[in-house]
Amino acid sequence: MARIGGVDLPKDKRIETALTYLYGIGLTLSQKILQEAEVSPDTRVKNLTEEEVNKIKGIVQRDYQVEGALRREIANNIKRLIEAGAYRGIRHKRNLPVRGQRTRTNARTKRGARRTVGAVKAKEETKTAEKGA
Repeated sequence: MARIGGVDLPKDKRIETALTYLYGIGLTLSQKILQEAEVSPDTRVKNLTEEEVNKIKGIVQRDYQVEGALRREIANNIKRLIEAGAYRGIRHKRNLPVRGQRTRTNARTKRGARRTVGAVKAKEETKTAEKGA
């Protein structure tokens, strides 16, 4: 089993796809790494030689930030924006879309499930009116 950047790669997948299990490496970057390491993208992880695994591991460690280091850097960037009082920092702090998307409709992923406003009060008034009558 190949272990790169602290992540066990799935044995039965092609190495091209398996590298995308690392946070910070997508398909394009995976292909670039394999080309530099001179490893066929069609090779299954279980069929990699120790030498090929070490080549890939060396390239990833030397040239790219992945997993914990990348997550830490992103978190620090967001923290810096918040402390500076930047618009983007305020949007992060309020858990709203950061990149200019509209929020009047949509934005459900960021804002969460819909919360009904005002309808609850109307129901309570009708119940108290019925009791009084």
